[in-house]
Amino acid sequence: MKVITNEFTVIADRCQKSKVGKLLPNALYVHTDALKFLDPVLQRYETEARELAEIFENATIVKFAIDRPKISYLYYPDFNSDPHPKLQKSIIVDLKNKQVFQRQYQNCDNPPILHRKETFVTQDYPLYQEFAQLTAEEVTLGLLDNSRVIGTLQQWQQLLFDHGLDFAGHHVVCPLNNNYPVKKEVNVDQHRAALHRTELSRPVKLVLEAELFSPDSSFFDYGCGHGGDVTRLAELGYPSSGWDPHYCPDNPIKAADIVNLGYIINVIDDVKERREALEKAWSLTRNILIVSAQILVNNRQKGVLAYGDGILTSPNTWQKYYEQEELKTYIDNVLEVNAIAIALGVFIVFRDSKQAEQFRASRFISRLKTPKVYRELKSFEDYQELLIPLMEFYTQRGRLPVKGELGEEAAIKEEFKTYRRAFNLILQSTDKNKWDAIKEKRRQDLLVYLALGNFQGRPTIRKIAPEIKEDAKALLISYKQACLLADILLLGVSNLEKIGDLCQQSAIGKQLQGAIAIHISALDKLPPLLRVYEGCASRVYGSLEKANIVKLYYNRPKISYLYYPDFDTVAHPTLKTTMEVDLQSLAVVYNDLSDDPNPPVLHRKDALVAPDYPHYSKFSQLIRQEQELGLLADFNAIRRLQGWQKCLQNNKITISDHKIY
Repeated sequence: MKVITNEFTVIADRCQKSKVGKLLPNALYVHTDALKFLDPVLQRYETEARELAEIFENATIVKFAIDRPKISYLYYPDFNSDPHPKLQKSIIVDLKNKQVFQRQYQNCDNPPILHRKETFVTQDYPLYQEFAQLTAEEVTLGLLDNSRVIGTLQQWQQLLFDHGLDFAGHHVVCPLNNNYPVKKEVNVDQHRAALHRTELSRPVKLVLEAELFSPDSSFFDYGCGHGGDVTRLAELGYPSSGWDPHYCPDNPIKAADIVNLGYIINVIDDVKERREALEKAWSLTRNILIVSAQILVNNRQKGVLAYGDGILTSPNTWQKYYEQEELKTYIDNVLEVNAIAIALGVFIVFRDSKQAEQFRASRFISRLKTPKVYRELKSFEDYQELLIPLMEFYTQRGRLPVKGELGEEAAIKEEFKTYRRAFNLILQSTDKNKWDAIKEKRRQDLLVYLALGNFQGRPTIRKIAPEIKEDAKALLISYKQACLLADILLLGVSNLEKIGDLCQQSAIGKQLQGAIAIHISALDKLPPLLRVYEGCASRVYGSLEKANIVKLYYNRPKISYLYYPDFDTVAHPTLKTTMEVDLQSLAVVYNDLSDDPNPPVLHRKDALVAPDYPHYSKFSQLIRQEQELGLLADFNAIRRLQGWQKCLQNNKITISDHKIY
């Protein structure tokens, strides 16, 4: 039985009560996939209109007018792919007069566009979460505050232009150069993405700081742009050269120990060409390939934005924005490798898998000092110069060397026959307990490294670096036994109650509500389980560059990295940047507080560091004085800069060089 127009009051009432679709004052909008979830009365009503219009092709949205018996079929062919699809045509069915009208928008310069796409579909629609996330970002940025000025393409583009925003898929991005018109379909000029640098690029600087350049390492920059990295590394004494298809196309393309593919793959719009660039750079690599790209991160102030230092967005450039895990997967799949994250958007790939394992292991080695000689024995003094390398080796690995590991092996064995006899002489002049502590710490380091290695497949015993194999044998019976113990350790990461107990019992770190904060220099002093817990974040993202404080949460699975400039020199430094990693979703939230006039201030620095930290005594003395004066009594009042300044002003106090005046 067809729904006749004198029943329209019922139709309007069912539309207004519908739990499916987007309800506006004069109409209900429903995606065609959601029609089957409507009230049966509305379904029959829509069927009547469809039969009247003789519609056979699939529309995207069905509009139920509430003020008159009229249904419109709206065609948005890019509904799934375009964050704000343009209306291509509409078919209007007047059920009262039995008339059908059609409007075309294909050649319109300013067609209507859609917002809040998740409201048209049901929650089980495949892209519902993606649509909802986009809307949340736009609401946070205030882009949807005035619906009257964003309904058509040109109005929307002008709003984006005014805010310096663009889209990467279903994410709002804030490119590094905000003063640019909204991207239009033009010929791509990849070379315009190159920056004029005044210092080394971020990826190359990170690799240099990681001491992966040997004194004679050669460097080649594949896609060098203006050649800033080539020039600056040459000034540092490294044989350097580069090639770029626009700026120096005639330069020779040649192999090198270290090859850089810096912010290149994200500006190549052709999928095949992008892959070829990565493969070519790898083919030129003798030792290490550096790959970097723009990364999408969530920013509390600006929504989702692109993080990196390689792109200067302009009207004629194209860029692909990656998620951190997506970038790693892309590199791994194309090159059939296991890339290592050293920072957001920066990965390195080793040609030698054993060298890669050595580097991974080195990131979890605690900083230890060789025990001092306290008993001056004549026998030790006679051989001190010969024994120092052995002492340093034991400090580094927690065990005695095996054949071929120590350059002084022949001389030591000529004098002592075995390493054990030589080390016994060392024990007579040093504190044996300190050597035992070193051995235990290296055992913990090895377990932490092996536990985190389980995420991406630990190497088999045949592929493991020989020194790590010997470490496992000496410290944990065997490599197989070491892997078993590491897996047991890793299982504990999911137990937040156990994580919380360890955090609360820690002698180092500042106790917070549901978390512990610790200086990055003291991370290796934490129990192995807490080190693995932190490593679950840093294995994917490296860590925030320059971060000096790490927060381990135990009321939820989350790790935060915080950067306080001038931590050592300023008594109460202000927070500049943060990076939070959700260990369940591996989502990252980046927060830049550089322009915040009232940023958080750091107090009680002594609680964040270990007693052997160089400035510990200076920090702790200041805290004692501040407590005696009652300056820290009301934390909520002083947690931000302006409140702290007011507190000092009210107490007529100034602080300089960690001293109160």
